Amino acid sequence: MNYRRFLHGAKFWFWVALFVAYSAGAVGLVMIDTYDDRYRKLSKVTLTSVKAQEDVRRAGASQVAAVYRAQSGMPFASLPAGSTFQVVWPDDSTETMVIVDPTSSLGVAPVKDTQVTAAEVTAADAAR
Repeated sequence: MNYRRFLHGAKFWFWVALFVAYSAGAVGLVMIDTYDDRYRKLSKVTLTSVKAQEDVRRAGASQVAAVYRAQSGMPFASLPAGSTFQVVWPDDSTETMVIVDPTSSLGVAPVKDTQVTAAEVTAADAAR
């Protein structure tokens, strides 16, 4: 009888831990690939890469975030201020951005030292 009670308790705590781990993982980083049709033709995105000036990248990332919000099921809850997302630019370079002001055209800021050029991405893929 004691063994069954222990087994039942162990199963319960296993599922609780699994739920918490899944929830923490689901809240993780949003990745937006600008090669997708809905982002590809945005005016601030077409020629942007991590080598572009910061204001150009901020404007492109703001456009991408606005489209992401507009097409999500909960536009006012997705990508609120303080949340981060990763942008894959058209040349395959990537960087992580943080939402500073969701209502501003430059309301996104790059996270320092997260820029990865397309050449670095290609080299990392070749090494695998």
